[in-house]
Amino acid sequence: MKVVPVPCLEDNYAYLIVDESTKKAAAVDPVEPEKVLKAASEIGAYIDCVLTTHHHWDHAGGNEQMRLQVPGIKVFGGSLDNVKGCTDQVENGTKLFLGKDIEILCLHTPCHTKGHISYYVTSKEKEDPAVFTGDTLFIAGCGRFFEGTAEQMYQSLIVTLGSLPKSTQVYCGHEYTVKNLKFVLTVEPENEKIKQKLEWAQKQREANQPTIPSTIGDEFETNTFMRVDLPEIQAKFGAKSPVEAMREVRKTKDNWKG
Repeated sequence: MKVVPVPCLEDNYAYLIVDESTKKAAAVDPVEPEKVLKAASEIGAYIDCVLTTHHHWDHAGGNEQMRLQVPGIKVFGGSLDNVKGCTDQVENGTKLFLGKDIEILCLHTPCHTKGHISYYVTSKEKEDPAVFTGDTLFIAGCGRFFEGTAEQMYQSLIVTLGSLPKSTQVYCGHEYTVKNLKFVLTVEPENEKIKQKLEWAQKQREANQPTIPSTIGDEFETNTFMRVDLPEIQAKFGAKSPVEAMREVRKTKDNWKG
């Protein structure tokens, strides 16, 4: 299994997931189809399907063009999201297969949008699994609660994504890492792992390199939104529960001018 990030628009990521034995690829959120098709052609891969995380234009806006460019291509999207260009709706627990070695499990991770899907990808080759989290989980952050609640984001981040193996590689929808880490450092100024990761991420961006992937294990150490179960995080916000802490952290981030 090979994952190829394709930077799109100002700070979006599309991805190619490639089954190396057959060269079949899935394109995740190919908002700029030409770029994604070019990236596939450069590695000799053929795009077999599109995996859409959610209906927002900067993720689903290339789907119709992909269908024109690759006749017969399947475009997957969540059944509760009105995904542009979708040919096949998926639910929580839907399994898809790519080439000979790759299995894709669809996980319903609502809140940013009500039908948001994250795609959990495993390979028969026993490599580290990967999850494509769109705008639900970012490195050191999470998406705004546009269509959902703090309860839903808690379920999506901590219960659904948090139950994946700690080694799972996290590929998110945007390059927001430096800003996110600066924010969580204001909440947890004593967290050495956040300080180290911020320093690393700043160097990556200065060198024009991406900060993806992270891992689920890393997020539990450096992403305050995934640390709301901790009494010390709840205490910082005067919260009586993890969900209340989730709501307060998001509210604070929304008003943060960093």
